[in-house]
Amino acid sequence: MSLEAHIHSATRAADDAGPWRPRLFAADDPGQRAELTGILARGEATPVRDTLTEQVAELLTTRHPAWSPSAEELATAVEGHLDGQPPLEYGTWVWYPWSGRLAHVLPEREYRELRQSRNQYKITAAEQADLTGRTIAVAGLSVGAASAFTLAQEGVGSRFRLADFDRLSLSNLNRLRASVTDIGLPKVVLAARQMYEIDPYLDIAIWPEGLSEDNVDAFLTGDGRADLFIEECDDLYIKVFARERARAHGIAVLMETNERGMLDVERFDLEPDRPVLHGLLDGVAAADLKGLPVREKVPHVLRILGPENLSARMAPSLIEIGHTLSSWPQLASGVALGAAVITDTARRVLLGQFTGSGRFFVDLAELVRDWTQPRPMPAVPISGRPAAGSAEHPRTSPLVLPGPGEVLGEEGIRRLVAYGTRAPSGGNVQPWKFVARGPVLYCRTDDTQPPTLLDFRGTATELATGAAVENIDLAARAAGWACHVRPFPDPADPGLVCELTFSRAPNTPRPELVDWIDRRTTNRRPGPARPLDASHRRTLVRCAADSGARLHLITDRPELEEAGRILGAGDRLRMLSPRLHQEMMSELRWTPEEVQKTRDGIDIATLEADGADLAGLSLARHWPHLSFVRQVGGGRAFEEGARNSVAASSAIGCLTLTGTGPHAHFAGGRALQRLWLTATSLGLGFQPVTVLLYLFARVERGDGTGFDAAETATLHALRRRLSALVPQHPDETELLLFRLSYAPPPTAHALRREVDTVLRFDEPDAPR
Repeated sequence: MSLEAHIHSATRAADDAGPWRPRLFAADDPGQRAELTGILARGEATPVRDTLTEQVAELLTTRHPAWSPSAEELATAVEGHLDGQPPLEYGTWVWYPWSGRLAHVLPEREYRELRQSRNQYKITAAEQADLTGRTIAVAGLSVGAASAFTLAQEGVGSRFRLADFDRLSLSNLNRLRASVTDIGLPKVVLAARQMYEIDPYLDIAIWPEGLSEDNVDAFLTGDGRADLFIEECDDLYIKVFARERARAHGIAVLMETNERGMLDVERFDLEPDRPVLHGLLDGVAAADLKGLPVREKVPHVLRILGPENLSARMAPSLIEIGHTLSSWPQLASGVALGAAVITDTARRVLLGQFTGSGRFFVDLAELVRDWTQPRPMPAVPISGRPAAGSAEHPRTSPLVLPGPGEVLGEEGIRRLVAYGTRAPSGGNVQPWKFVARGPVLYCRTDDTQPPTLLDFRGTATELATGAAVENIDLAARAAGWACHVRPFPDPADPGLVCELTFSRAPNTPRPELVDWIDRRTTNRRPGPARPLDASHRRTLVRCAADSGARLHLITDRPELEEAGRILGAGDRLRMLSPRLHQEMMSELRWTPEEVQKTRDGIDIATLEADGADLAGLSLARHWPHLSFVRQVGGGRAFEEGARNSVAASSAIGCLTLTGTGPHAHFAGGRALQRLWLTATSLGLGFQPVTVLLYLFARVERGDGTGFDAAETATLHALRRRLSALVPQHPDETELLLFRLSYAPPPTAHALRREVDTVLRFDEPDAPR
């Protein structure tokens, strides 16, 4: 046979579109395996791709993102998943007759789980399951073909109906995903094959004759009503008639025009009386368009498009159709954009996340163009800022003890209050105000600060104020003054925490702890996780006891690991609780300018975080991000910081004190400060991790305001776990949880407000 005859014979065979649906063989069915064996024996299946074990391995690692198995561990896990079944007999063999290719894939449920795993959490598992069961009808397979493929690729729908009478031509290759070897194939066949090649479990019906008034109803409702209709037909009459029938059946319609990203959404499912095409045809029905010559259709097409909406290139192109252009111009980029717009909108429509109708533009030429100011990008910290003491980092004024003399005077009071302000406070809020009247210094709560969930009944404020008073007492004695402290002197004035009076006591022994006040700081740096020195343990326990408190230390490594898990779970709850998240983010200071301006809160430089952690924290600033994480039950990453920091610690401590109420917390603050200064003098890093204690107090001694039932249940469960490590005593107040480490000094220190902003001098007889 001549070359011409061979080509003529092959061309006639190619004119017949041939198969477009793959054949699926259940790998565990002996009969189907036998049939597949025959296909292989006849050489009809080649090449063969058997990656089943690799797919199982990927499935298992996807299910456990934090798992990093060795090759041997992974192989064992794959064998366990197959449960004794030979790999050849697991899943499905898929034969594509048009190409001869044979592929071995996972069973349908696992196949979809793995193929769509990268959709999480842009699409949740529940949303994906909802989308998978949907039926989508697509007519017109230029933008429509790209849309159908993208819908299938994203898992938006698993049943499709495709309609188009046309065959692929060479000029279609400027925008359609196809090969020169596909020229002449029906577009419906080409689209179905491409969709099946990414998901052999799809259910696709094709309508190679295209849509007509005789088959539109069957296309939209046959074998069950379609959930969504993507209409991309060229024929104006069919475009309008199909919409009228979609409206009659209550089916929403989407259309993208490949012009300025113009998308039409018509929610006939929600608006049964809505005029088609938004009423732009001005009452013209499909019947009025039937049989019109092309010239008489032009005014209607322009009414639909809106001449004012056309781009600078499209308007003259329409004039040239039939003259220098043969058809409506389209670009691959426009088709790709249209497919993305259709798919994104379809997903949200089907999930009930988008309920409107209207016309929308995703015009890239407008969104990305010269001489427009880009939207400012939010600043994302990528590294720690300069350490405290460097020229760039804001600093707190150095401490100076009052000078000698018979009268303490205003300058002496200022110096003592400066020592007081170096005390720790939750979130570095510095919740104190000082008023001096002659020889008396009154310490008050700062009532301008809003209440917080963590400051349950003001206990955190009382603790911080007690620590500030301890600093003042130490500094006064070091300067030769006795400090007489009277807590809560006026029951009618709960904001008055204590009054301090000073008298000369030149022979008072100088307290050694005063020298560590200016060096005491929160140290979040990891340590070498070495055991706590026995002498250091004894010193700390004795310090607590001398202050009337009790110190419980966790040093056993398994118990420390459990403490890390408990604290991590508490951090996760804090990040995913709306009000706690808001309060925490309000404490953070992101720039040196912000730190210098407020001189309170937590400078992010003191977090000792690396670039990745800071970038993650920047993302976590915005509650809408975390609201979704909470919704899908995520946020395990928020537990890692506590687990890692505890793992790099020598001990976890819990300081308690006998008694309850304000007096106990005030006295506990003084004991806490002495303990912290003692730890600092021993070279120990000290970091409070006490959030859970205040959350426990709110649900155990309060009404749990601010927490839902799930959060309350989580807190009760965490309390039981912590009590197994640190037994509760009903007559004691839990003051502080903290971690101890032999970490190097921190690179940055928190600032304090200047003394003159927290201290005022009144006349001796002025009211308090």
